[in-house]
Amino acid sequence: MVRNPVRSGLRAGVLALGVAVAAAGCGTEEAPTATDSPSDSPSESASPSESPSPTEEPSETTPPTQPSTVFYVVDTRAGLRLAGEPHDVPADDATVGAVEAMIAGPDDPDYASKWNPDTQVLGVTRDGRNVTVDLSADARRANVGSEGAALMIQQLVYTVSEATTPKAKVRLLIDGQPAGELWGAVDWSTPVRRADPLDVRQLVQIDTPREGEEVSSPVTVSGVAATFEANVPWRVLNDKGKVVEKGFTTAEEAFTFAAYSFTVDLPAGTYTIEVSEDDPSGGEGGAPMTDTRTVTVS
Repeated sequence: MVRNPVRSGLRAGVLALGVAVAAAGCGTEEAPTATDSPSDSPSESASPSESPSPTEEPSETTPPTQPSTVFYVVDTRAGLRLAGEPHDVPADDATVGAVEAMIAGPDDPDYASKWNPDTQVLGVTRDGRNVTVDLSADARRANVGSEGAALMIQQLVYTVSEATTPKAKVRLLIDGQPAGELWGAVDWSTPVRRADPLDVRQLVQIDTPREGEEVSSPVTVSGVAATFEANVPWRVLNDKGKVVEKGFTTAEEAFTFAAYSFTVDLPAGTYTIEVSEDDPSGGEGGAPMTDTRTVTVS
């Protein structure tokens, strides 16, 4: 170890002083021995502390969702009707999520939404059965006639009432003000309830599987129908449009919306599942109402 010259000089001075004292008559005592200075090596307490381990980033979690049926518009033999499509919406804000999905548009290419896609949901409040929906001013712009305008009201009412309660009374605000006259065809100044589903909904509906879903065989198809004698004919078409399976099932009740289901075995491939209302008139009443879902069987 290299000695510090200052410390070495100090040590020499101390030794010289000890010799001088001894020469002055204190010969019976030994000259004090100078001690070495503290080591230049750092002490353990001075060693650098271990660097803290990096804080792990919190893992992102998907917010919980819940299914809710969102309604769109479809053209049928009876004119424009509502068609329901299941969507996953935020569990903590289901009504807002359902209305946003209604405005954004459907997954099924056979459906449509007449609402202006630029419309923003400013808020939804609920007081018992009374639900108030506040939309941006973009909601005032829609290119529809009187039939389409009336169905747009029911489209929103049905979507909201599916997310809240079937007996909901829906009030519409636009930029915080009562909607009043809309689209040059209707007036929405007071709360509105659901119209009779037999008057505004298509009479057959597939709920599961969903449009574009990947499923395994056997495939279970379920939904609701309001048909003659509860009969629900069905077909399965392959990706070339050829019918590969067909049959019929029965809803739980006739002439009112009631649940039905059936199961079909299918090899891997892409298929269109079609359900329809029964047609005892043989086509005299127009083309039967149908609903379809395109799925992939893995």
